[in-house]
Amino acid sequence: MPKNKITDEEALAFHLEPSPGKWEINATVPMTTQRDLSLAYSPGVAVPCEAIAENPETVYDYTNKGNLVAVISNGTAVLGLGNLGALGSKPVMEGKSVLFKRFADVNSIDIELDTEDPDEFIKAVKLMGPTFGGINLEDIKAPECFIIEQKLKEEMDIPVFHDDQHGTAVICAAGLINALHLSGKKIEDVKIVLNGAGAAGIACIELLKAMGARHENCIVCDTKGVIFQGRTEGMNQWKSAHAVSTDLRTLEEAMRGADVFLGVSVKGAVTQEMVASMADNPVIFAMANPDPEITPEEAHEVRVDAIVATGRSDYPNQVNNVLGFPYLFRGALDIHARAINDEMKIACAHALAALAREDVPDEVALAYGKSLTFGRDYIIPTPFDPRLIHRIPPAVARAGMDTGAARRPIVDMDAYEVGLKSRMDPTASILRGLNARARSAQSRMIFAEGDDPRALRAAVMYQRSGFGKSLVVGRPDDVRGKLEKAGLGDAVRELEVVNAANTPHFEMYKDFLYNRLQRKGFDRKDIHRLVGRDRHVFSSLMLAHGHGDGLVTGATRKSAHVLDRINHVFDADADHGVAGVTALLHKGRIVLIGDTLVHEWPDENHLANIAERAAVVARHMGLEPRVAFVSFSTFGYPVSERAEKMHVAPTVLDQRGVNFEYEGEMTVDVALNERAQRYYPFQRLTGPANILIVPARHSASISVKLMQEMGGATVIGPILSGIDKPIQICSTTSTTNDILNMAVLAACNIG
Repeated sequence: MPKNKITDEEALAFHLEPSPGKWEINATVPMTTQRDLSLAYSPGVAVPCEAIAENPETVYDYTNKGNLVAVISNGTAVLGLGNLGALGSKPVMEGKSVLFKRFADVNSIDIELDTEDPDEFIKAVKLMGPTFGGINLEDIKAPECFIIEQKLKEEMDIPVFHDDQHGTAVICAAGLINALHLSGKKIEDVKIVLNGAGAAGIACIELLKAMGARHENCIVCDTKGVIFQGRTEGMNQWKSAHAVSTDLRTLEEAMRGADVFLGVSVKGAVTQEMVASMADNPVIFAMANPDPEITPEEAHEVRVDAIVATGRSDYPNQVNNVLGFPYLFRGALDIHARAINDEMKIACAHALAALAREDVPDEVALAYGKSLTFGRDYIIPTPFDPRLIHRIPPAVARAGMDTGAARRPIVDMDAYEVGLKSRMDPTASILRGLNARARSAQSRMIFAEGDDPRALRAAVMYQRSGFGKSLVVGRPDDVRGKLEKAGLGDAVRELEVVNAANTPHFEMYKDFLYNRLQRKGFDRKDIHRLVGRDRHVFSSLMLAHGHGDGLVTGATRKSAHVLDRINHVFDADADHGVAGVTALLHKGRIVLIGDTLVHEWPDENHLANIAERAAVVARHMGLEPRVAFVSFSTFGYPVSERAEKMHVAPTVLDQRGVNFEYEGEMTVDVALNERAQRYYPFQRLTGPANILIVPARHSASISVKLMQEMGGATVIGPILSGIDKPIQICSTTSTTNDILNMAVLAACNIG
């Protein structure tokens, strides 16, 4: 399968658009009226201020402190890039902040401190303590990172956690628990060799010793060889703590007979000869980034019994910090912890290890395009396992409560777990699942509008994201010029540009279209012009003849015009059961609206057809359909002739015996609000509707555009459902990313 290719231009554009950076701040309270402002600020704000001054613990009740983490760096060790300085580290820290929100619903703000003096850094962070519920230190070079973290942990009463150290250590420990389980060994018995005595390496070995590894069984190496008792060159107090009495002097010597190798060093540090000299069933965690100390292929060439993990996502068993820090902080924040201690980190590791031994949910297998089962190639859960949010934080919280780190223990742990499940935005996992399915399908995607820069950029992104082959309909010179102007001149060689002048199938396309349209007023000349000059018709003919697997169009012409052209080639109209379904993604909810494209004024039978098409789309997206036929009336009141068809449409579905939930007619608030539904105990929906069938295309269009412009909803669609080939029609206001999303839907054959 092709690997995801990211160019410098794409990375910069991602950080530039739609607005610079990666996050913004939104108010969680009303801010519209004068009364709202008076409560939010003066004079109303004085009341919680006085309450907190009198009882400091209430700060967690009246402010966001309890769900706010600072990601703080001075930029002295940014990724693998070295000392880029405080300003150069900001994109990474912003990224870490959004990972907190994405994976554990933890609010986070990045802070870059312009100093390399540990004392200044410590003072600055300590002074900000009242603002935050926790501090995540990031990308600070060793040994300063040890000094800074230790001092802040001593002087602050909130969790202080250097993720480069302890995040790697926790995930490494989780993987090692399972690797030793598979190899039938115990941590107190195994010989462990660590290469790399920096922040992450020292943290890894310290945590493993806290879990039972014996000091004398752990050999630590750095660039100068084994750290042994009596060595003076290149030593510091943190290395000295792990010096052992041994005659071993090199990594090669240390590896002989070793059960476990942990690498947080550099590419190529381990040779095949070293791996061959290890004990039976060796465990090799080669975690150097971006390239491991030895690749899994190289290790398995000499030791088929090896269990190998790396820091890379394109190999099995990725040691990924995102499995740890969001959930450690989630659990710590929820008990208002004073610190994240070793017991909490160990609890996190054991919970992760236990999760990997369980059956993997279908959506995870779907997202990764393969079945995952516990074994040598799956000892660590994947970052997109939906169970992480409600399995890891409770384990961390319990450990914090048991060790006295909690200010406010959780009384009802079952209710806590239920609450965690509801925190996460389901849209992200659904979109990732669709991307994974598209990547697995490897569809040849036809981009009909090769003269539009947005469509061209989407075509490049589609191919470089590893989804499949992009076929662009356009003139080669024009495509080249527009790509060069967009800074993507190197992509010209990657794309296949197709048009009527260079296709060998031109006459076949003409014959096919003439046979379809000869009794609809089209003569041979008309057909020649349509095939030769209309890109929508030409692209549809490509798709109809299997010269592409999916089609994306509509960015340059109104959808009605595009649909008319597609109808020349396909039966894409209401009489053939086709419907347009638009997905709205907003604040963690997904709602499908139909019909937004085909039916102008559907009757009750057409409405039932639309509902069935929308249910198919919902299931393709991983949703269990709950359909509401919406109107301005609810179950017959107020009475209106215009609402009658919405009242009758459910009875049509009754007669058809469909296998999904549906109800109506009802107003939108009743359809979407569970509390409002309780006023109608006879209604059949088991929860808020996720499909709204509206009375007409104009009401569908108004609803979608209103949500998009006023509500800030993400819009995907309209998704054309009911045609035997995947065709997706964008809107003329589509961004490059919108067009790419439509291509992904076409590749997944949604509809």
